[in-house]
Amino acid sequence: MSKAETLSNRTLDIRQKYHAGRHSHRTRPKSIILVLICAMNTAIVREGRPDDVPQVMALVRELALYEKAPHEVTNTEAMMLRDGFGEQPAFGLFVAELDGTIVGIALHYIRYSTWKGKMLYLEDIVVQEAQRGQGIGAQLFEACLKLCVQQNYAGMTWQVLDWNEPALNFYRKYQCNLDGEWVNGKLLLDQIQTMNLT
Repeated sequence: MSKAETLSNRTLDIRQKYHAGRHSHRTRPKSIILVLICAMNTAIVREGRPDDVPQVMALVRELALYEKAPHEVTNTEAMMLRDGFGEQPAFGLFVAELDGTIVGIALHYIRYSTWKGKMLYLEDIVVQEAQRGQGIGAQLFEACLKLCVQQNYAGMTWQVLDWNEPALNFYRKYQCNLDGEWVNGKLLLDQIQTMNLT
C-alpha cells in the first residue's frame, strides 16, 4: 500500500471515529485535534535580511495602494539596502515569513524624545492582505514591544490614519494612547531645495 493510500485510510478512519463520537456525546478524538493543529500555518517572525528587500518593497507598495497614495512611493530597493543594511543602518526590520514568503513587516527606528529619552518609532507595520486576520500583525507588533523591553527604551510611538478603523481597533486592543491632538509637519527635499537657505 502506498503512503498516499495509507494516509487516506487513516483520514477516513479518523472521520468515522469523529462522527461516531458526536452521536455518543463523547469529546472530539485527540487525533482530530492533532490533525487540525498540524494543518495550521504559523508565521515565523525574525529580523530582516538584505535578501528580503524585494518582498519588503512589494509590501510597502501594497500599503501605499491601500492608503490611496501609490504615487508617493519614491523609495527603491537599492535605497532600502543602503539605508537598512549599509555601514550606518537607519532602520531595523522584523519580517513575518510563511512557507518561505514574506507576508508581513514591521519597520522601526530609534527616535529621541526630549521628555522621555530613547523611544522606538514604528514606521510601518504591514501584513499581506490575503494573510490578515491570522494574528500576524500582533506577532510583529509584539516583537517591537519586546525590543523596547530588551533595549530599555522609554516606549514606542507610531502614527495611524484616522480613517483606518481596522488599524485603530487593532491598537485599542493593547490599550494604547491614541492622541488626535498633534498635527504632523513635513517638508520634502524638492520643497526644501526651492528655499533660499543661507
